[in-house]
Amino acid sequence: MALDSAKKQEIISKFARGEKDTGSTEVQVALLTERIAQLTEHLKVNKKDHSSRLGLLKLVGQRRRLMRYLKKVDITRWHAIKDALGIRN
Repeated sequence: MALDSAKKQEIISKFARGEKDTGSTEVQVALLTERIAQLTEHLKVNKKDHSSRLGLLKLVGQRRRLMRYLKKVDITRWHAIKDALGIRN
């Protein structure tokens, strides 16, 4: 269920803060959001896949923690990433 490298590079280039930025909070949140969307679609088809459901919940928790950190550090960046990805509070 991992992202293919082309899609990953596209997301990184879109949300990177610098030329060689691959690990900023915005990039991590964007990558997690894409994986969450893929897992959500998978679980719509495979309703009994409980191990993937557990993985989805872990990803959502990780994204929530990153968003909480970003809100605490820089609220303007938090608003920008939230609006760009369509994440609710």
